[in-house]
Order: sequence, then structure tokens, then C-alpha cells
Amino acid sequence: MSFDYTNAQYRSLAGRSVIVTGGASGIGEEMVKAFVAQGARVSFIDIAKDAGEELAQATGASFYACDVTDIAALREVLSAIENDHRAVDVLINNAGKDDRHDIAEVEPDYWRRALALNLDHQFFATQAVSKGMATRGAGSIIMLGSISWMRGRPGMVGYTTAKAAINGMTRTLARELGPAGIRVNCIVPGAILTERQKKLWLTPDLNQQFLDLQALKFRLDASHVARMALFLASDESGGCTGANFIVDAGLTQN
Repeated sequence: MSFDYTNAQYRSLAGRSVIVTGGASGIGEEMVKAFVAQGARVSFIDIAKDAGEELAQATGASFYACDVTDIAALREVLSAIENDHRAVDVLINNAGKDDRHDIAEVEPDYWRRALALNLDHQFFATQAVSKGMATRGAGSIIMLGSISWMRGRPGMVGYTTAKAAINGMTRTLARELGPAGIRVNCIVPGAILTERQKKLWLTPDLNQQFLDLQALKFRLDASHVARMALFLASDESGGCTGANFIVDAGLTQN
């Protein structure tokens, strides 16, 4: 059963132009649904063309096929969205991939790919949309981090390095863009139950480990992250910038 995102209505989001990268599946897909339910004009970017077109048809959001690691193509798509929708009010840098890897097997090409997938595009997308936001004197940019770097999770050093860097980037961009009225914050998800997690590595033992470590004894899903994104994109969070908003059911308390 999908979450009802009209339980709380953020009236400031109605009609706003919102971009979600990596929006065709997982947390990104849930964000697309959440913002559409709030009456926003939603555009989303993803490399998965079939899934993107299917979600666009189901929700009415606008889909733009793009590999976010191709910065030139990403810039073109962001410019097209800004032209098509006459503005970008909210950017959610969601795209990423938490592939597992052994430290002994990481080669330079793989390392650069990990950073490109999880870090580089967050900066360059922000750079691209911040110009228009600054002209209008307002905007909300939302980064996606991960508690994996806070917990020092093994087997994914490229991913955790990128996510740790996002913490510093968020704080610096918030300071640099703040005078133009642009807010920059970071959502830091915990163990979010997604189809990818269930397919690739979730086991009953791992599921129980998360529950044992969390302060709240239920599994988080993508809607918990999407609800935080709605708040940070809305005027209700108008005094918030340069901050991490952790959505992990208390997992980092351990």
C-alpha cells in the first residue's frame, strides 16, 4: 500500500518546479510520487528509460532520460527542464548506487566511477540550477547522504567516501548560496527497505540486525525519506540550511 502524501499539505509546494535525479525507482520514485501529490510540477531524471516512462505515465511527472555521470548531458537536461518549466525551485540530488566492493579489488576506473555516481553530479547539478535560483532570490537544494559513512560500514569504501564528502559540500554550498536566498540541506537515510535491497542482499538475519540496532523497532521505507524531502523543499523549513537531517530510526545511536 502506498503512503498518502496528502495527509499533510504543504501549500507552498503547489505549482513549484521540482527536479528529482535518480527518480525512476527506489527512494527517488517515492519522492516523485510525493511531490506530485502536493501539486508540484515534477521533473525527474534517470538512466532507466523504460521505468522512467512508466512512472511518468502513472504520475503525470515529466521524465528526462540521462546518465548523470555524463556532466555535459546532465547540464543540457537541466537547462531543458528550466526552459520547459520556466524555473527550478527545488533540486533533489538523489541519484546514487551503493554497490559493494572489496578494497583489494578497487582500481582507479572503478574508484572514479563510484565518485561520479554518488558525488560529482550532486555538485554539478547544484551549480547548474543555482544560477536561476539566485536570480529569483529563492530555492531549496536537497542532497542525499547516507549513515553508512557515519557508521564506517565496510565493503563499500567508494560509496562511503562519496557520502562523507557530501556532508562537507552541503555546508560549504549553504554558506556560499545562502546570501542569494538558496537553502542547501542533506537528508541522511538509514537502512531503507527498497526493492533493490530486498533483491540483492537482504536476509532475515540482516533484517533482524537492523531492528536490534535501531531505537524504533520497525523497518523504514522510502516514504520516510520522501516525507522529509517535502518538509525541506517547503517554506515550512525556511530557517534550515547547511544541516544533515537524519532519517534512520535511531540506528546511528549505536
